[in-house]
This record gives sequence, structure tokens and C-alpha cells, in this order.
Amino acid sequence: MSAIKKTERLTSLDAFRGLAIAGMILVNNPGSWAHIYDPLEHAEWHGWTPTDLIFPFFLFIVGVAMTFSLSKLRRHNVSKVEIYKKVLRRTLILFGLGLFLNAFPFVQFESLRAIDYSSLRIMGVLQRIALCYLFASIIMLEFRKPLWHGAWAFGLIIFYWIVMFTIPVPGHGAGDLSMEGNLAAYLDQLILPNHLWKPGWDPEGLLSTIPATGTVLFGILTGHLLHKGWSNGQKFLAMAIAGILGIISGYVVNIWFPINKGLWSTSYVLFTAGMALLILALFYWLIDMKGIKKWAKPLVVYGMNAITVFVLAGLLSRLLTLIKIPVSGGSISVKGYIYHHLLTPIASPVDASLIYAVIYVIFWLGMMWMLYRRKVFIKI
Repeated sequence: MSAIKKTERLTSLDAFRGLAIAGMILVNNPGSWAHIYDPLEHAEWHGWTPTDLIFPFFLFIVGVAMTFSLSKLRRHNVSKVEIYKKVLRRTLILFGLGLFLNAFPFVQFESLRAIDYSSLRIMGVLQRIALCYLFASIIMLEFRKPLWHGAWAFGLIIFYWIVMFTIPVPGHGAGDLSMEGNLAAYLDQLILPNHLWKPGWDPEGLLSTIPATGTVLFGILTGHLLHKGWSNGQKFLAMAIAGILGIISGYVVNIWFPINKGLWSTSYVLFTAGMALLILALFYWLIDMKGIKKWAKPLVVYGMNAITVFVLAGLLSRLLTLIKIPVSGGSISVKGYIYHHLLTPIASPVDASLIYAVIYVIFWLGMMWMLYRRKVFIKI
């Protein structure tokens, strides 16, 4: 088979999405934030760890999936106006879910008084997905040819590179890439002064949404490649070559604009897109070309309800931290009890922290497997 069937899902893409979302849950839920293996933490600033690959992988996958969903709508002769309505609806739902997660649990558990939301974080993971999806959708709908999508992808990351190095920040000048002195942080402080992840800084800020949209567009370009009438082998080879070129170009640009997730730097976009292409190519070769699928079933289960499990896992994680249970001499959170009383007696603090995260991933795999068996796939 040389081309994707019109009704066929790309199983390798579902598995890749599942890998990304399982990775998000793993790194977001250690038993203790004081005890984490280095690869499961973000780089302090410049540079990267495996954890820094997860979010751009998900945005890249969003882009690949957009080509499939849009082609389906066009096959059914859905008008551009109706498509825009669907895009806007999905954008608002994703952004709203992100705000919901930031605001949860709405009350202070100790006093049951309403929490002061004057400093509620506005941006976040789902909010960034929402905005990048919206901007990429507009580009797809208004510029239909893949050549234009490539031009926009490179144009956005080059534009971001230029503004980051040429527009001066008061007290720091132009081209300062420190956490305190970079232009992206300055604009976030200016526009959202009391609504950031940390005082003066937000890793999912406003300006860095521009290159993050470039990440989605590189996914869209990959989706166009997968829709070509080429043989599977040709598609695999093209993805592999493009992936290698992306990694090389990322490291070249790193000389001037370092790989940095917090800044979502131009080099970071190129490097992570290259890594995403290589992993997708590997999954495509194993699953869709060779038919070796059984190993990927847990990933597919995760990938079919990715946003659902991300939201539910975030809510439960917050509850496990907030709900207290009595112990001798006082009380402790459910999460703290599991970590300190059940896991640290049998493992070192850092191993116990990892075991907790793995258990959490397995728990949610079980929950999603029940939905999968019942063919319940919650679409947004």
C-alpha cells in the first residue's frame, strides 16, 4: 500500500501521541519534587533534557493530525465558515480547560474560602495548544498550498529570532537571553504582570507562542508528506532525512540562539521538530509498514484520549496533594502518605519518587483502557 486510505487512522501517529501524553504525566507527577532524576527534569535554562522534548512533540503531532482532520472536512464539502466555527470552538474549549486546571480547586481546603484569583495564571500547556492550533488553522485555511505552510513555519521562527535579538529590553538591552532580561519575559510582565507561572516568568508566555506555532506548522508539513502518493518506504526515508536535517540545523542555529525550551528558541523548534520526525518515522516503519503493533497498544490507548487523560490526571494530582488524611501527630496529603509511608521504606527517595510517577502513569493507562475497550473517545 503506497498511500493512506481515506478512512484509515495512522496508528503510528496515535502511538506517538500516546508516548507524548504518557511522558507528560510521568514528568508532571513525581513522588517528590525534591527527588527527581535529571532526565525527568527540564534543563535549568539553555540546553535540553528528554523532558524538554515532550511538549514540542505534542504540538508537532497536533500539526500532523490537522492535515488529516482538514482533509476529511474538505472531502465532506464542509464550508470554510463551518470549519472556522469548529476551529474556534475547539480553541475556546482547550483554552477554557487550561484556565480550569489553573483555577482548580476553587476553594482553600483548610478554610473552604474562595481562592483569590487576582493572580491566576492565564497561560499554560492547554492554552498554548489552543493558540497554536488557532493560528496554524488560519494559515492552513487561508494558504492552502504546502509551500506556503513551509514559508510560514520558517518565517515565524526567523521573525522571532530577529525580534528577540534586535528589540531592546529596558535595563538589559537587545539580545539578552537570560531568564530575567529576555524580550519574551519582559512582554509577559508588561501584559500579564500578575498572571504568570512564576513572578516575572512564564514558560508558555505570549511572544514564544509565535515559534511554537512554527512547531505545529512543521507537523502540518509532515502531514502533507504522509498524504502524498509515495510509497511507504519513500515516506519513511523522507521523514528520516528531514529529521536528521532538522537536528543538524537546530545545533547550527544553537551557536547563536541556544536551544531553550523556556524561550522556545528558533534552534529549539528546529531541533525538536527533527527529533519528532525521527521518532514518527521509526513508529511509522514499525507499526504501519512492518505491522509490528502489539508493543504499541498501551501508547495507542493513551493517544486516543490524550486531552481527556491530561486533564483528569491534572485534576487528580491536585486533589491527591490537597486532601489530607490523619496520621500520628497531625495530617498528611494522600500523595505524601503514599510517597513517605509506602514507597520510601522500600526504595531510595529518588527511586520512590520515580516509582510513584510510574504507578500514576499505569493507573491512568488502566482508566483509559476501559474507555478504549468501550470505544469511548472524547473529542474536543
